[in-house]
Amino acid sequence: MYITASSSASSSLLRAASSYSRTRLFPSSFRNLTSTNPASPSLVNHHRSLTSAAVRSFHGSVPRWSHRLDWRSPLSLRAQIRAVTPVIERLERKFATMASEHPFKAVLTSLPKPGGGEFGKFYSLPALNDPRIDKLPYSIRILLESAIRNCDNFQVKKEDVEKIIDWENSSPKQVEVPFKPARVLLQDFTGVPAVVDLACMRDAMSKLGSDTSKINPLVPVDLVIDHSVQVDVTRSENAVQANMELEFQRNKERFSFLKWGSSAFRNMLVVPPGSGIVHQVNLEYLGRVVFNTDGVLYPDSVVGTDSHTTMIDGLGVAGWGVGGIEAEAAMLGQPMSMVLPGVVGFKLSGKLRNGVTATDLVLTVTQMLRKHGVVGKFVEFYGDGMGELSLADRATIANMSPEYGATMGFFPVDHVTLQYLKLTGRSDETVAMIESYLRANKMFVDYNEPQQERVYSSYLELNLVEVEPCISGPKRPHDRVPLKEMKADWNSCLNNKVGFKGFAVPKEAQDKEAKFSFHGQPAELKHGSVVIAAITSCTNTSNPSVMLGAGLVAKKACELGLQVKPWIKTSLAPGSGVVTKYLLQSGLQEYLNKQGFNIVGYGCTTCIGNSGELDESVASAISENDIIAAAVLSGNRNFEGRVHALTRANYLASPPLVVAYALAGTVDIDFDKEPIGTGKDGKSVYFKDIWPSTEEIAQAVQSSVLPEMFRSTYQAITKGNPMWNQLSVPSSTMYSWDPNSTYIHEPPYFKSMTMEPPGAHGVKDAYCLLNFGDSITTDHISPAGSIHKDSPAAKYLLERGVEHKDFNSYGSRRGNDEVMARGTFANIRLVNKLLNGEVGPKTVHVPTGEKHYVFDAAMRYKAAGHDTIVLAGAEYGSGSSRDWAAKGPMLLGVKAVIAKSFERIHRSNLVGMGIIPLCFKSGEDADTLGLTGHERYTIDLPSNITDIRPGQDVTVTTDNGKCFTCTVRFDTEVELAYFNNGGILPYVIRNLIKQ
Repeated sequence: MYITASSSASSSLLRAASSYSRTRLFPSSFRNLTSTNPASPSLVNHHRSLTSAAVRSFHGSVPRWSHRLDWRSPLSLRAQIRAVTPVIERLERKFATMASEHPFKAVLTSLPKPGGGEFGKFYSLPALNDPRIDKLPYSIRILLESAIRNCDNFQVKKEDVEKIIDWENSSPKQVEVPFKPARVLLQDFTGVPAVVDLACMRDAMSKLGSDTSKINPLVPVDLVIDHSVQVDVTRSENAVQANMELEFQRNKERFSFLKWGSSAFRNMLVVPPGSGIVHQVNLEYLGRVVFNTDGVLYPDSVVGTDSHTTMIDGLGVAGWGVGGIEAEAAMLGQPMSMVLPGVVGFKLSGKLRNGVTATDLVLTVTQMLRKHGVVGKFVEFYGDGMGELSLADRATIANMSPEYGATMGFFPVDHVTLQYLKLTGRSDETVAMIESYLRANKMFVDYNEPQQERVYSSYLELNLVEVEPCISGPKRPHDRVPLKEMKADWNSCLNNKVGFKGFAVPKEAQDKEAKFSFHGQPAELKHGSVVIAAITSCTNTSNPSVMLGAGLVAKKACELGLQVKPWIKTSLAPGSGVVTKYLLQSGLQEYLNKQGFNIVGYGCTTCIGNSGELDESVASAISENDIIAAAVLSGNRNFEGRVHALTRANYLASPPLVVAYALAGTVDIDFDKEPIGTGKDGKSVYFKDIWPSTEEIAQAVQSSVLPEMFRSTYQAITKGNPMWNQLSVPSSTMYSWDPNSTYIHEPPYFKSMTMEPPGAHGVKDAYCLLNFGDSITTDHISPAGSIHKDSPAAKYLLERGVEHKDFNSYGSRRGNDEVMARGTFANIRLVNKLLNGEVGPKTVHVPTGEKHYVFDAAMRYKAAGHDTIVLAGAEYGSGSSRDWAAKGPMLLGVKAVIAKSFERIHRSNLVGMGIIPLCFKSGEDADTLGLTGHERYTIDLPSNITDIRPGQDVTVTTDNGKCFTCTVRFDTEVELAYFNNGGILPYVIRNLIKQ
């Protein structure tokens, strides 16, 4: 029997009594999120009006019975409601009065303009008169301001504000706080599935009889299409146009869908293809630094569906990557629940030596922070060395926060930031407003003034003079190699056993030469030969010093008579049109073209695996002779199988070094001792002969990078391009799904959804689908690159009439759950212990012992009604913030992942899709516990959500008698609410319907 409370007073009583009845089981923030009374789906409806003070008042008003309500007897409950209606009416009047008053109204302060009038009003941190605020890291002050401004004593409570003010004491306790970002940032690989989910959520709202217009972004959403362009055509003046035409041919349906979304959903800006890389566009154009909305000023902050959203931290904007499903919730006004992070203070001093680049610095910082351990923390940079770093250098360091493991790598706003804002075309009035607000609210660093001592959780220091030229690889971003040690390190990699620093090439095969004909020209490859050299990625293409440095290397090489071998696939993909303008202004693009580094497009390209095919003769030479071929790229990720299937060695390097290695033709070289090549005069040319000085680069930057370039580029960006403008899309607000589409497909997430949450659950007698070691990345779980011709996804496409040449990439097909489920665990470099050393996207079906593609094995388990789990080592889910790495396993029937540790975003994504993340106890893993993956696993998790606590221990047993304890990685009470609802999106839908 269902209870219907017809009067508002009755529903208030139900809400208040429900809240009180749960007080002893849940802290306050979780009481608002779940209801354990299946007979009353409206119990928490309109809970928004309640405040903690009002609840305390209610407790005082009706102490004799408020905790004794007989929830099993609806008739008894109605009688009790009628008896206390006058009390409830008084309370409702009190609630209404309190709701109209902002708890921090007293600190709302006017910000005057220097010439008269005001910029607007702001919530003043100094007006709180709390000395603890002066010691807070700047990054924490942004969280504090957001909590104060958004405080409604429902989603954000006064207690949350106090936790943040008391950060020094509360942070070590791993307390939970809500955060509402000012905006959301998407790119198309993650943006398409986000818009698919929003369209599908509208359908769900309609089916459940609710208002579909509730599914609309409540904060600005910027989506930049940058992940679809591939390097098909290179070494051509026509490469940009040719690659864009191919991009539109492959992705017309996706692009039309995104264009539909930009009109169907409010508050959504879509930046068309060919405009640039999302993070560079964010840095140069979209970043506000300070918002002025309806006369209220507040700091810009952003969450993005790309892990390198952190690049904006270099501009003093708090931003980090989240999963697509978290971003969708943030769009719809849901606060993000986060553990109040520790902050590592990173002091910089000194100055970079001549010839050392920002890329060398970021690879050094990455290694230091990985060693220090910063997962789940903010890193905040400070010190005298800050004045020596350009904004672009800072952005380079901030960009690689995911590689060193931090949530943010934050650079507070100072004079360097203001200069950059002016350089990039922000108006003088806007910059004046930003400076005035941040100074008034104690968020601006002025290094000309005495510095207030700030407190950090831990400290690191680097003298910039200690940084030396380096690269990272061959398989991980944090495996830094000083340039002077590169030859020795390469030879060690050939000898070492297969691993992150090893290829296990027998001694007798290490000098193998593969001779072949390249378009009639004799050619040869050896182990370490460079076959891809790409200036790519937001990490570096936003930095004029390294981009112009690459041009200077190309110029010097041309003048000396050096030439890149024609069989090396060279490419240059700038992050915005501004780069092209300053390369042309400097006259250096001409020399890059002569070395094969023609511009191929404006997007991520090689860095995300969109490197295109190698020439058939090169590919055959590699495959037939088992050559360990190399790629050198100015990217941020070099995980095995990501850049290209045929480049097993992948090195991250600065753009000038990319050109240098392309000229050398191999990574097996000591640049200090061995010549790069022979000049036109017959003399040996060495690295020092082509390497520009810091002064040369600075002069090029000074004369070539001009404010007008930024203004003219971004004035045109919103006008699109002819191919985009010609796309016609329907005007309807509900999407018409095409069942025959292989790009956009209605996902099954909400098809059987009801208003009742499914509740918590354990796992019983599950089989192990996969047994992994350490450092399984999201590229392993859900690859973004090419679709292998023999894979389950290929079979699905071929059955639907899609030819191999039109497969496109997994990343481009993320709007189709059928393709993506088949692409889950489809990485050709997957190492699964169940296969006993065999590498590839297959596993063993345990009941029969038969070997199958992972998808096919998962479907056999599902058809038989069996749940599955995944065993893993440390750093499970590292790499890109890829929600399909959680959606895919969920669609395969995976119920839990048991790992030594998780990457931050991926763990959150698993929770968001209803998958249970569990961590082995310290010192334990599958091997030490003697687990082979051939067992069946039972996870003893309570079926009542009130019996589960964040981070509690649970028992796992196997059918062969083993028993061990794990920590359940639901880290916050909000995450428990998501789990109880079957995931974050069903939770959001139910919540919106109830409002």
